[in-house]
Amino acid sequence: MSTKALIDSAVFNSTTSGRKGLADKLFAHWFSRLVYAQIWEDPQSDLDALQLKPGANILTISSGGCNALAYLSAEPAAVHAVDLNAAHLAMLNMKQMAIKHLPDYQAVLAYLGNANQADNLKRYKRHIRNHLSDDASNFWESRSLSGKARYHYFASEAYQHGLLGNFIGFAHFFVRLMGGDMSQLMQARNLQEQAELFEQHVAPVFETRLFRLIASQPLALYSLGIPPSQFETLKKDAKEGLHVLFKERMRHLACDFPLDHNCFAQQAFGRRYDTRQQTALPLYLQQQHFSSLRQNIDRLHAHHTTLTDFLLGQPRGSMDAYLFLDAQDWMDQQQLTELWKEVTRTAAPGAKVVFRTGGSESPLEAQLPAEILAAWHTDAEHNRKLYQTDRSAIYGGMHLYTKY
Repeated sequence: MSTKALIDSAVFNSTTSGRKGLADKLFAHWFSRLVYAQIWEDPQSDLDALQLKPGANILTISSGGCNALAYLSAEPAAVHAVDLNAAHLAMLNMKQMAIKHLPDYQAVLAYLGNANQADNLKRYKRHIRNHLSDDASNFWESRSLSGKARYHYFASEAYQHGLLGNFIGFAHFFVRLMGGDMSQLMQARNLQEQAELFEQHVAPVFETRLFRLIASQPLALYSLGIPPSQFETLKKDAKEGLHVLFKERMRHLACDFPLDHNCFAQQAFGRRYDTRQQTALPLYLQQQHFSSLRQNIDRLHAHHTTLTDFLLGQPRGSMDAYLFLDAQDWMDQQQLTELWKEVTRTAAPGAKVVFRTGGSESPLEAQLPAEILAAWHTDAEHNRKLYQTDRSAIYGGMHLYTKY
């Protein structure tokens, strides 16, 4: 099935009608291209929540691929990465083949970490090009709007590309236009200075009339991967207005974790990874995990399909961990029930599910049938603590469910 057909099937559901129907169509069209060059859910929080044993079978959504790769450090039997968007699977395949075929860790760091060196074009041609899947090769060899083949991204700040990368670039421009400067956060030497610089250079922009207007428009948030249904959930949590909600989430990202331990803040405020500091890198690019990832790299399997359709083909009791990112915010009651029917069937005893939500509350208790919920346990207080560990800070909730 094509990317367009898969995304249409996910976005268009029983809630698609009237004005929302038009918004759904616009979002589906917008989301059918590369959105995430890197993922925006914290894999360290995932691994801490899951407490995986070696040999686990894991299902995750691919997105930019960083987390699917990071889970290989837990010595799984298999990581199955599913995505509706073929562009995300092409990004995953690029990263997977770079880790597998580049000569050493330093070459991988230059290619995937720095992602801004002219020599990366030679690395691609010599070590990666001939190992890509057919679909990934077609994506990376095709031309972008610049007129160059897309593999040139890795010689020109790869993570500044994609819809979200473009959105972050626009956010920097917009904040400067409003008299602020997001890049000033990178001058901070400790948490206190991070908070001070945020209050001085970023926080005031959220109170401007123009930002309040933009924050109220669903279309303005499509490049963040926020569909109309998730936008409505955000509004329910925004008691003081969406501008306040966005400011507080940005504050969490900017102020609650040291910059040299937060790869998400590095991209948001510095627009690059600091390759001089291992702790500032995504988990999958840290040298301590490199040998494990390379050894396990063929345990990663990509699937261009929906979560539910993938699970329909899996044996009963065969899966140990599920990572759904924020996909359930897109789903209506029927889609959620169909998914969790298959999750419950395929889950081994003690299996765990981790997901994020745009709002603070899980959608499951209000929408799943009682017989499905009865097979699972969750702890709201523990979930709130998990949320506080997620360095990306763009969601309202992180939730863990465990199979009885």
